[in-house]
This record gives sequence, C-alpha cells and structure tokens, in this order.
Amino acid sequence: MRLDDPVLLQRVVSLNHQYAECLDDNRLADWPELFTDDCRYYVHPRENVLCGLEGYWLYFESKGMLRDRVVSLREVNIYQVRYERRLIGNVRIAGQDGETWIAKANYMLTHTDNEGRSTLFSVGEYRDRIRECDGHLRFCERAVIPDTFLVKSHLSMPI
Repeated sequence: MRLDDPVLLQRVVSLNHQYAECLDDNRLADWPELFTDDCRYYVHPRENVLCGLEGYWLYFESKGMLRDRVVSLREVNIYQVRYERRLIGNVRIAGQDGETWIAKANYMLTHTDNEGRSTLFSVGEYRDRIRECDGHLRFCERAVIPDTFLVKSHLSMPI
C-alpha cells in the first residue's frame, strides 16, 4: 500500500477510534488487544522528548505488561471514579519502515468527575508504529507525547 492510499488512512483512523472507544467505555481488558505481542507503549512528556531525556510517566514493553496494568487498575489501584473522553484528530501516515507504518495523530483527553465537572486533562500527540497482524492493524509502538509536563491529578489510566 502507498502512503497516500485512502483505504490505509481509513484503517489507521479506525484503529484510533477503536482505541478511544475502548478506553472511553472503560473496556480495559480490550485495550491490550489493539497492540502486537512485542509492543511498546509509553507516555513521554514533550519537554523530556525535546531535551533528549527519558523520564517516562508510564512505560510498557509487551502486551503482557499492558495486561498486568489492566489487572492493577481493576484489582489493586484505588483512584477517583471519573469518566474520560478522548478526541483524536489530524490522523496522518508519516512514513513506512519495512512492514511497519509510521503514523501520527493529535489527542485531547477530558475527565468528568462524579459531580459533573469536566476538565481538560491532557493534550498532545500520538506517535505510532503500526503493522498488520492477522488482517487487522495493531500498534507495535504507541508513544504518547503530552504537550505539558503538568497534570492536574495522578495518571492511572492510559492516555
């Protein structure tokens, strides 16, 4: 497929929609299934990226680690109940590396508390490496790059 293939772009957009819907609907057990077995998922603030620093907020190196995170969120961690909503836009395919597509998208994540107050939690960019597995596109790497180093509360859920 060519980089400018509209079918490929629609498939990448659809993968991003699945990602947002899965997390927004609190279907955490489905989240790891959007990734390859040997995936990487990490949240790396823009300031650290620009300075060449590591300093990740979250870092996982396999689908197994993503599944462990889900177990932790469901059974171990205690955090305030809230509703999340992700808006993903400006999805684009930036290149290809062998069988892997390099894609980018902008995101905005809002939180609504149980009293009905909605606040902006994070805005930034997804930098993805995507490949086809069994007829489906999957993330082999999702780098979440928040625009700011500050967040109003703790980070428990994936962005």
